[in-house]
Formats: sequence, structure tokens, C-alpha cells
Amino acid sequence: MSSKIENNPSQVDVNKKIPCEKPANVQLQIMEAYTRAHHNESDLYQREVACLSELYPVLFRQIEAEDCVVGRLDALPIGFGSVTSVGGVGHYCNFDKLEAFKSELAAADHPRVDELLTYWQERDTRSIYFRQTLTETTLGKFVDVNYPAIATARLSGMYLDYNTLIDNGIEGMRARINDQLSAAKKQADEKAISLHGAFLGCFDIVERVIDFHIQLCVQELDKTEDLTRKHQMSDLIDALTSIRSSKPKTFLEGIQLSWLYSLCSGVVNFGRMDDYLGDLLVADLDAGRITERQAINYIRSHYRLIEARKTTVNGRVVVGGMGRRNPEAADVYCKLAIQAVRENKDTEPQFTLRIYKGMNQSVYQDALDAIGEGLTYPILYNDDVNVPAVMNSMQISQSDAEHYVPFGCGEFVLSGKSVGTPNTCINILKILNIALTGGTDFWDGKDKSGGTALLKPEQVSSFDDVMQNYKDLLDHYIELTSQAQSFSYKVMNQEVGFLFTSILTDDCIGRSKSLLDGGVYKLGGTNETYGNTNAYDSLSAIKKVIFEDKKYSYVELIEALRVDFDGYDRMKYDLINAPKFGNDDTYVDDIAVEMHEYICNGIKDSAAKVGMDSYLVVIINNQVNTEWGRATSASADGRHRGVYMSNANNPQSGADKNGPTAMLNSLVKLKAEVHAGSVQNMKFSKNMYQSKRMIVEALLDGYFEQGGPQIMVSVVGKGELEDAYHNPEKYPNLVVRVGGFSAKFVNLDKDVQLEILNRTLND
Repeated sequence: MSSKIENNPSQVDVNKKIPCEKPANVQLQIMEAYTRAHHNESDLYQREVACLSELYPVLFRQIEAEDCVVGRLDALPIGFGSVTSVGGVGHYCNFDKLEAFKSELAAADHPRVDELLTYWQERDTRSIYFRQTLTETTLGKFVDVNYPAIATARLSGMYLDYNTLIDNGIEGMRARINDQLSAAKKQADEKAISLHGAFLGCFDIVERVIDFHIQLCVQELDKTEDLTRKHQMSDLIDALTSIRSSKPKTFLEGIQLSWLYSLCSGVVNFGRMDDYLGDLLVADLDAGRITERQAINYIRSHYRLIEARKTTVNGRVVVGGMGRRNPEAADVYCKLAIQAVRENKDTEPQFTLRIYKGMNQSVYQDALDAIGEGLTYPILYNDDVNVPAVMNSMQISQSDAEHYVPFGCGEFVLSGKSVGTPNTCINILKILNIALTGGTDFWDGKDKSGGTALLKPEQVSSFDDVMQNYKDLLDHYIELTSQAQSFSYKVMNQEVGFLFTSILTDDCIGRSKSLLDGGVYKLGGTNETYGNTNAYDSLSAIKKVIFEDKKYSYVELIEALRVDFDGYDRMKYDLINAPKFGNDDTYVDDIAVEMHEYICNGIKDSAAKVGMDSYLVVIINNQVNTEWGRATSASADGRHRGVYMSNANNPQSGADKNGPTAMLNSLVKLKAEVHAGSVQNMKFSKNMYQSKRMIVEALLDGYFEQGGPQIMVSVVGKGELEDAYHNPEKYPNLVVRVGGFSAKFVNLDKDVQLEILNRTLND
């Protein structure tokens, strides 16, 4: 076995933000116990239970002073996860973190760490995938931005069927599993027997986790003299004791069961909370068991636990929308949750409101009030557009589509019914730049054509030639990424069962199959695209300046791009002043629509070829539009080498000159029915939003009426971002929307701050 430590940049170091409260020697013992369990058990599903049993409940943290909902979790360099935010996917090892962990130990213990490094080098799930799938010429590891396309292995897009968990409780879920176990035994289906036995083992773990928290609450009760705190702990002890043996009957019981199960499962998006908690909340309020103030405090505490996980681009809580079981009760939760978000003022959860015609308008107005306070939340999703769009893109019924939920930065999946994680990303602009040159990436001078036959610059004689080169190279990367996406699931399925997730995903129990082994209702994937708008603007500039106005030859353009416009100032000026997306200009918008549909449909149609139910574009950039821009050569829209790219399908920062209506008119031309989520950002001054609220509402209403699927609004004081850029110490709590997530402005990299700063401010 190789002892080389493979660096994995996609594994976010959550422990750097939240130090483990366990002593270093205890952490090492836990990781060694986990590794022994992995080594000693050969059965896939039983091995997973054995490994998880070494983590839970021991990794749960102590209760903190303001917690009236409990459940805080540490993460170690070795463990089990589904996403980058908690260390890795499946059985993971964060090699860099584990190597650095030596500094916390005595030198005599370093060989024990080396043994772990050696063992996991061969067994870390993501490393297994990378060894088997990457080609060193055209496909890179997430997130190696030197490549036009990158791949990873993760399962970040899972929403659990919390309704089933709440409706059945632990004992009810055990009964369902035992029924299937009996059937499997009659059929002598050894794999199904192992699976259902492992499912039952998961609930053994949940019960131990509940017992652990009961003891924590007892300790807190004994040590406090505060009467209010004593009541809180007594209520928690009662709630935890109840869910140990019965399905939830109160709001607190529902929160606790769903939250502790979520932590055990490793999911980082938490579903339609108003739908699965609303009935319990209303029952408590009607019976006088709690007041609205107490309910808000529970929600605030619950949301602070989500914030404490620091998942950045995840932490989704979704409320509102079509398809809820009891909209009236759910809306009671919505209103109290909006108030909780306003009081917490945190960057997580990513609080998301699905809106639709006929919804409770008081909920909508509360949402707009919260946005006006500069919270960036709720994010607004338009069901009147998105439900039909999901029906078309995923080829499913309306009843299924009504369960769409955005996760992470905004990708769509079906709550409790589908997989849709983005395990591939492509740089639309970098691919265009490579196609323009006939295969060479001017960023590093390497050939990245992947063997695609492309016309060389001296052979290009028309704009049609440019488009054909581009489409041919896009086809290559679409095929490459679709194969990589499908293969990531195959590798993960060989290594893990994702048992906790499988239990609450339709219909793993009924099919006696784990999640990626045929259990999930719809196996989908998504492909994140970056630099879209820059590519459309570049094509527009090439068509107008080079082939219509004939101001320069095509070969001259390529040379200007190669030298980053050095000595080509006049050409750069003309390219910048060519028609730009975001101004309701049909010249460039028509090109954008053509390429948007070509890319989306090409990726959509590739799903069947690789054995997936769907494979869809998501245009939902986080800060990677800036990071990938740093490794992208100069482009024909006049953008310099290394400069950030546009965020999602929004206009390049500052390029929209004709006002917000024109910008939104351009956006709605990019139809939502061929992809699985996009991101639209708008930035309003506080003056406009607050003093011209009716105009803002009319603008948003018009956008949604025309087919706008989603909007994320940042409300800032005029000059506030500029001052925060230069004087960060004055603005420690200024929250902005980056792309698919919110963040404190002063914590962002300077070029990410500049990209946000340069977005048009509607004043």
C-alpha cells in the first residue's frame, strides 16, 4: 500500500472553525476504533453500522448555555459523511487535517497517525473514485480550476422524508423495517437481510444518541440554579424520553427527533420544516402547551444549531409552496420562523420561501420585511414557474414536482425521493476560450481539446465556424462529465450504503435496496456551469466586432487574447462596448438563449446514456465563479486574464446599463424548464427598498409573472459595501449574498468582495 498522502482540496476543514472539544488522545482513540471497525467487518452494511457506532454518540458535544434544543456534533479527520462540509463522502479521511493533527499529539503517538494515513490512503471513498476516473488531460479534481471540467464524489443533495419519521416515530419505523426483514428471510435474500438488519442497527444508534442527550440534560438540570433553565431541561428530558418509545406528539419532540436523526445521517439540508413540524406546532399552540414566544425560541435555538455546523453553502430550510399536507398549519410555522430568522441574523440556515399565486400574503409580506432589514433571507422561489419546470426537466408528475426543494447553492431535488448532487462542474467560458484557439488553453499553454477535431484560427472564416467549434468542444466535456457523474455513484455504492439516508428515502425500505443500489425513486445528477454570461457576451462581441463590423481579423482577436490585450486597447474597448447580456437587447440575448438551451439540453439528454434518470444543468455559482476566473485566460467580452467571471446567469458585474427591469427581462428569456436551478441576484439600496417599497414589489411581481424562477435580494446602504471593503473593522456583521450562499462581507476574499461590490446597485 502506498503511504503517499493525497491532498484533497475539496474537503472543507470544518474543524478549523469548530475545534473538537475532545482531547487529542481521545480523538485519536475514536479514529482508531473507527478504523478497526472498518477493517474487521467485511459486510458492506454491517461495517457501516459498526463504524457509525464508534462515532455516535461519543462525538456529540456538551449543551451550550442558550440551547433549548439539543444536538451539537464534532467532526474528526476520519469518519463518515456525505458532503465536503463534514469532512468527505462515505468513509473519509481528510489527509491534510490528519497530518496536521500530529502537532496536537506527543511525538510517541505520531506512528499511530502514520498507520491511519497508510490505511486510509487506499480506502478513502473519494480517493478511490479519483484514482479510477480522472484523465490527466481534460478532467480535473474538484476544485482544480486549471481544468475546463472538474469532478468529485459527494452526496450533498439529500433531503430526508421527515414526514415519515415524524408520523411513525422510532418504533413505527422499526416495525416497517421488520416487516421487510421477515419477507427477505422468507426469500433467503442475504443482501436484503443484511440491509434491513443494518437499518435496525441505525435505530439502535439513534436510541443511544437520545439516551446520551437525556443524561446531558440531567447534568444541566442538576447544576443550574436558574428556574427558567430548569424548566427548559425538564421539558427536554420529557421530550427526549417520549421520542425514545413513541412518535412525536409535541413541537419540541418533532424538532428533537428530526434534528438528532439528521446529525446521525450526515445530511446538511433539512427539508420543508413547516410541512413536517407545522401540525405539531399548531397543536401545541391550540392546547396552550407553549406560547408563540416559546415557539420562536425553539426555532431560534434549532436554527443556531444549524448555524453552528458552518456548512456555508448548505444548511437549507425550505418553507412554503405547493404540495404541503396542511398549508394553514404550515404557514403558522412560516411566520414564526421568519421572525426567528430576523432575530438570529445569522448566515445559516439558508432560509428559503417557496411562493405561489394564492399563497398567504401575510407570509409574503413578512418575508419582504425581513429582506428589507438586510438579512438576504428568505430566498424566494416561484412555484408557478418551478413546478412545471421540474415536471419537464425531470419528466415527472405534478404531485412529484411539488416536492422539489433547492439544496446547497440552489440545485433542485425531490424531497425524500431523489438524488441530484452536483459531482461535476464545467467552465463554459474556459471551454469557449479553448475552442476559439483550436484547442489550446492560453492560461497555461496546454492542449485541452481532448482529441476533439477543431478548426485552427487561420481556418475560421465565419461566426458559424466559431459556434461549431464551441459546440463540438462542449459536446466532448458534456460526455466526459456525464460519465464521471454516473461513475461517482457506482464507486460510492461499492463502498457505502448511506444507511441513515436510505431509511428515509423513497423507497429504499420497500425495495430492500440501499440508496445508490436501486433504492432511490429517481437517481439524478447535476452539472454546475460557470462563466455562462461571459461566454454569451464573448460570442456576441465576436459576432458583432469581428464578423459583422469587420474591425479586426479573427487571427488578430486570438493574438489579443493570448497576450491579455497588451497593445490591443482599442480592440478591448470595442469588445467591451459590444452588446452585453442584461440589457434586454435581443442581439446578445438571442445568442444567450441559443447556447443556454444547447448546453442544458445536451446535458439533459446525456442522462439516459449513462444510466441516470436525470442529469441537469445548475447555474447556481458560489464563489467558484471568482476562483475559476483566476485560472481563466482573457475573454472576448473584454475581460482580462484572471478576473472573476459573472455569477450564475446574472449579467457580468456592471454590464447591465438599462436598469433593473431590462436586466430581469433578459434573465427570464433563459427558460427554467431545461435545468435544475439557477440563481438570480439583485442588489437594492436601503433607500429604494424602504422608501419605494411598492415599486420594488411591482418589479418583483412582474419578474415572477414573466417566468422568473428565483430571486435573492441584498439590501445595503449606499456606499456601505465600499466603506466595508476599505474599513472592514467597522462592518463585522454586514451580510451579503455571494451566489448560492450568504456570508459576512468582511470574511470574503478581496476579489470576491470586488465582484459583489461591482454588481449594479438599484437605487
